[in-house]
Amino acid sequence: MATETQTARRTAVRVDAPPAARIFALVLLAALLAGPFLLYPVFLMKVLCFALFACAFNLLIGFAGLLSFGHAAFFGSAAYISAHSAKVWGFPPELSILLGTAGAAVLGVLFGLVAIRRQGIYFAMITLALSQMVFFLALQLPFTGGEDGIQAVPRGHLFGFIDLGNPLAMYYTVLAVFLFGFAVIWRTVHSPFGQVLKAIRENEPRAISLGYRTDQYKLLAFVLSAALAGLAGATKALVFQLATLTDVTWQMSGEVVLMTLLGGMGTLFGPAVGAALVVTLQNYLAATNLPVTVVIGAIFVVCVLLFRRGIVGEIAHRLGLKRA
Repeated sequence: MATETQTARRTAVRVDAPPAARIFALVLLAALLAGPFLLYPVFLMKVLCFALFACAFNLLIGFAGLLSFGHAAFFGSAAYISAHSAKVWGFPPELSILLGTAGAAVLGVLFGLVAIRRQGIYFAMITLALSQMVFFLALQLPFTGGEDGIQAVPRGHLFGFIDLGNPLAMYYTVLAVFLFGFAVIWRTVHSPFGQVLKAIRENEPRAISLGYRTDQYKLLAFVLSAALAGLAGATKALVFQLATLTDVTWQMSGEVVLMTLLGGMGTLFGPAVGAALVVTLQNYLAATNLPVTVVIGAIFVVCVLLFRRGIVGEIAHRLGLKRA
């Protein structure tokens, strides 16, 4: 029998983006570059942070078939670590973000070792329980600030000379972080490793029969997803100069599930579109008397009934494009 590496190379398929997807990507990139001159930069930065968070979650559920209800633990813990290291230890922003991302990756290893051998609802409930443990730690540990959180986090100077107090400098830094995270996800999905993840998602017993150690693949996907979620949380802490309990609540985990399903699970751009939709609704409905959660819930129900593949997934299906 061939080794796993040789089998992966034979299994891997070269996936070229269709012309429509390339054009969409270029238009989206141009819009993101011009965005801060047209819209409020802080709002756009929030969209980018949650878009990366949703894309990281989608890597796990959309391509590995693992539903986690505890991803807020990685997002929020990275926010706390990044905020504390920047405010108390005086770390520069790049090191604070890296430290928060590394902390989320370590937490992902610990969570994964406990949960990865379970499947379906059992896996989801274990991740939710572990996430709640992180929430109570954030509530009780002295360095987190309890219910007040960590406030007045300094943005500092990126690489010692880029002042992130400037909204434009901060925005393009967040955009660079998002593009880096999205590129990692894109490369992962279109690699032999990504093809194996899809095989595990579709038929895990079949993948095992071919000689793949599926638990190891799923653990690596879980840790990578946790690290990217932590990257989003650490960046968000510097954007808003704040890390609070909201970042680690179970509602945050539910919110990222909602974003992913609205945009299109298993698509690359779908979670980002879903995140933009949810954040926009939260931002503009907050100034009205309408109940935000009820409105978003109603939109979710409509999308589930009319767009079962999500917004981007349904558009891609109707245009005859590949979901990848």
